[in-house]
Amino acid sequence: MEPKKIGVGFGVMILNKGKILFGQRHVNPEKADSELHGEGTWTMPGGKLHFGESFEQGGAREVLEETGMVIDPKDLKVIAINNDLNEHAHFITIGLLYEGEVADPKVMEPDEITQWRWFPIGSLPNPIFFPSKKIVENYLKQDFYLN
Repeated sequence: MEPKKIGVGFGVMILNKGKILFGQRHVNPEKADSELHGEGTWTMPGGKLHFGESFEQGGAREVLEETGMVIDPKDLKVIAINNDLNEHAHFITIGLLYEGEVADPKVMEPDEITQWRWFPIGSLPNPIFFPSKKIVENYLKQDFYLN
């Protein structure tokens, strides 16, 4: 049996005029496409870090792939690091923040994310994918690491 490996991923918290962008994951676990699962939950744009990428480059790439929105990696800021573990997988999740104007998001991967919506920071959707929820908590508590 091959030993289990820890992955590195990130979530990008896009904050525009007091609202955060979340996408709803497909309810079918095979389409929701996450080793941590989370089918049917609301999530930030994000994904796995590719070899040779900076966190910011990976975040900008995933935002473009998932939403069609172009963000300059220089405009992303690392705000959190979290240890995300469940019965399915173990990931170190890097939380990134983008604050500013962006184009309207498009559903670029309809098999994974069924819709993108903006939510006021004080009225977030439910349920939120637990790594994304932790990034919002990091931001609100101004705490880089929550255990």
